[in-house]
Amino acid sequence: MTALRAFETAARLGGFAAAAQELGISPGAVSAHVKTLEDSLRAPLFLRSAKGVTLTALGLRVLPDFTAAFDQMGQAMQLLHSEAAPQVVHIAALPAVAQFWLSPRLPALRAAAPDIEISITAMETPPNLKRAPYDLCLFYEAALGDEVAKDGITPVCAPSFADQLRSPADLQHVPCLSDSSWSKDWDHWLNAACPDAAITPRGPEFSLYALAVEETVNGAGVLIGHTALIERQLNSGALVAPFETVVSLPLSLRLWSPRRHRRGSPAGQVARWLTGAGRVPDR
Repeated sequence: MTALRAFETAARLGGFAAAAQELGISPGAVSAHVKTLEDSLRAPLFLRSAKGVTLTALGLRVLPDFTAAFDQMGQAMQLLHSEAAPQVVHIAALPAVAQFWLSPRLPALRAAAPDIEISITAMETPPNLKRAPYDLCLFYEAALGDEVAKDGITPVCAPSFADQLRSPADLQHVPCLSDSSWSKDWDHWLNAACPDAAITPRGPEFSLYALAVEETVNGAGVLIGHTALIERQLNSGALVAPFETVVSLPLSLRLWSPRRHRRGSPAGQVARWLTGAGRVPDR
């Protein structure tokens, strides 16, 4: 079964590296599983070259049936999770979203629906909705599901740091922090705020948005902040926005599900609460 899953994932995604990311194992492990399957069949499923792998004619013929089978198994597992623990709602979310947007709302949600248990899994990319046992997904997307928050970017810093910033040109002389997942944010904001200025922001890049925010609060420099995620810091005064320009982003924070939930089900209640700006779920 492990070898079959490795084959189907690699065939569907077009390579061992992509399959490894979805399965949570190494590309070498995917390759080894596929080779075990090929050896047992005494037939190749992939053609291997320096540029990557491509399916053989045999692999192409059997892939649709295996994809349908694993999709059906995934849906059965989702049903099993739901029936086994009907009051538990499993949410997959981007790490920064889980910490900065979702976590502050959980106390009010628990108070509104104390019989519902929320389980959160942080991940960098949305899961395969046909396979993963999650009830709801919360990520930045363009059109999926329902919008729960718009987002924009603008420079933010500690109040003590703001005196150094009288115009965007001053950014040239201070550390400019960024998140590696959103490495183009500074360019996007500068192109919109001051397109004629030759400003090249320089500063540390973080792989964890939470660490970038904490360092900014501590006075390490200016962060290109996502307004949907740093709302609490701005409202409390821990961070300030020294410039008026906020650039809207094409992606918004959106909530969706791999399947339709009944209106009164736990997952349906949580979805309605999160998309309804904190309304008490229907009981």
